[in-house]
Formats: sequence, C-alpha cells, structure tokens
Amino acid sequence: MNAHWIDVQVELPEDDQRVLGYIPDNKVFLPGRGLEFELREVVVLRFCLNFYKDKPDKLKKHGLHFWAGEGNSNHFFNDVTHWRPMPSGPEGEP
Repeated sequence: MNAHWIDVQVELPEDDQRVLGYIPDNKVFLPGRGLEFELREVVVLRFCLNFYKDKPDKLKKHGLHFWAGEGNSNHFFNDVTHWRPMPSGPEGEP
C-alpha cells in the first residue's frame, strides 16, 4: 500500500476510489454551535472522475473532477491538494 501523500497534480485516484484527502485550512462548522468550527484538514472522500464533463458552466468554474465527501463534506477538485489510499485495518485482526 502507498503510505505517502500524493500530489493531485502528479497522480489522481481511480474513479469512485475512497481516499484520505488533504484540504489545507478546511473548516468544519460544529452543529448547534453557531459559527464555531474546527480545522479538519484530513477527510474521507470519494474521487469522481470527469464529474462535470457534460456541464460546461460548472466545468469552467470548478474543474472537471469532484470529491464526494461523507455528510456535508463535498469538495470541489481544487480544494484538495494531496490524497492517499485508505489505510487497512490492523494486521492479524479477525
């Protein structure tokens, strides 16, 4: 398994692959806390290859690809700078 962060300008995940994505200064607003937030720069994402290929207005504004998140954590392609494969669980566990 690849254990280092991969620059999105160098290599992309496979379509529909779940990965850890690195998003610098990513603010996640806390439910029920007004405008309070915490930084979560590493999030679980699913890569969506050619997501906007048939939507020229969005393609021009956001780029070709998209990152689908869990919950409300979707991100435009340019938000993510690096990614890495999801880690496997502990060795020897049932």
